[in-house]
Amino acid sequence: MSKGALSPDVKVLVVGAGAMGSGIAQVAALAGHPVCLYDTRAGAAEQGAAGIAAALDKLAAKGRLSAEAAQAAVARVQPVVQLAEARDAGLVVEAIVEQLDIKRALFAELESLLAEDAILASNTSSLSITALAAPLSRPERVAGLHFFNPAPVMKLVEIVSGLATGPAVADTLHATARTWGKVAVHAKSTPGFIVNRVARPYYAEALRVLGEGAADAATLDAVLREACGFPMGPFELMDLIGHDVNFAVTSSVFDAYFQDKRFTPSLIQQELVLAGRLGRKSGRGFYDYAPGVERPLPATEPVQAAERSVAVVGDLGVAAALIARLEAAGVAVQRRHGQEGHGAGWLEIGGARLALSDGRTATRRAAEEGVPNLVLFDVCLDYAATPRLALAMADQCGQGAWRAVVGTLQAAGMAVSRLDDVAGLLGLRTVAMLANEAADAVLAGIGSAADIDTAMRYGTNYPKGPLAWADELGVGLLTRALGHLGAHYFDTRYRISPLLQRKALTGARFHE
Repeated sequence: MSKGALSPDVKVLVVGAGAMGSGIAQVAALAGHPVCLYDTRAGAAEQGAAGIAAALDKLAAKGRLSAEAAQAAVARVQPVVQLAEARDAGLVVEAIVEQLDIKRALFAELESLLAEDAILASNTSSLSITALAAPLSRPERVAGLHFFNPAPVMKLVEIVSGLATGPAVADTLHATARTWGKVAVHAKSTPGFIVNRVARPYYAEALRVLGEGAADAATLDAVLREACGFPMGPFELMDLIGHDVNFAVTSSVFDAYFQDKRFTPSLIQQELVLAGRLGRKSGRGFYDYAPGVERPLPATEPVQAAERSVAVVGDLGVAAALIARLEAAGVAVQRRHGQEGHGAGWLEIGGARLALSDGRTATRRAAEEGVPNLVLFDVCLDYAATPRLALAMADQCGQGAWRAVVGTLQAAGMAVSRLDDVAGLLGLRTVAMLANEAADAVLAGIGSAADIDTAMRYGTNYPKGPLAWADELGVGLLTRALGHLGAHYFDTRYRISPLLQRKALTGARFHE
């Protein structure tokens, strides 16, 4: 079998005419393939084809597609009532119910029907490709072709190889997905593949911080959205996905990894599911979506007076851009020598020390370093432009020192959200855990560093790949933060990936 992309004249059979299957059929038809759409439900294939026609007409009306191209793609989609009508298909993509026995029965039928060189692909997001292929006489031609919803819009496709998947099959699917206009990555068949595994900490850490009462959902969402550049905060995203779905995925990954504590589901989310508060689709989740109900605003500190001058001691590392922002706001900045090491410095503002979080609580760090007026700030995407910054103050810190820090940062154009003194704040612990999970996925051979970062950027729209972010922040900072989090909670959830440890010890980067 050629390692190149499938020719556009190769027929594609899509089994399952729901939203995902119809979306995949639309993508294949737009790429020039004749497409057969099949579903066991009477009339479902015809309904799916009609939905494709309506979607393409809408794209043409908006000028995103020519009328001719839309009509040609619609003409390529043929609903069929029997699988035998598509026996000459060179690629099958199944998008049916997520039940192993049903998918296996389908693949057994397809194996007896199609030519020996036809590829059998599953759009499963949770089932083992190895298990799906195992009963077949030629398991090497089975692979995962995992699209993200909605398939015509989302760019990422995970090409998933089971133990028996032929390398040429995976390469063909990878090349074909690219010719279909998708961003394709290779992944090994393990629970969650890349995206659904690596993304778990984005929800889990926010839920834990919420559970500790550090701030409300609206504030935590604003911190990760405005300061860290994620397209949606975790709570509004879980409301959009549906808590039943999100909780089920987390529980599935947790069980599949033999109850590894890194994937422990949240009791808070379980309570929402039990209450029927599933998010947008039920009208209520973390937020109330009833008509006329206003969205709660994030907690923002009231305006305080700014200090006229501050001192920077040592090297602020990734946060060095704060200095230019302060100077542009008319704050005089004195520079003093301080601790050696990238990012080991701090700002002295009105009797307070302002430093980047390292995973300890501000209260513990203040006690250990003998600095009572300690305020910690969180990781963000770009200190030169961030509109919001999350802070936490030590219990020993005086209110006057706190107000001086807040007012000075406000003068530099930042809204300040105060979190209660939670270890690692929110941005740091989230990015550290995402990078840790991504590093373990590399170590396990689930995907390359480049593919994992690509998958997280295009499958979840993260502003950076977790490993690229680790390179930028410094792997040393992240390993220190994880070590402090583990000690704080006495929890193996924060164990440090061996690969992350090696990078920290050698100073090596994930992307050279």
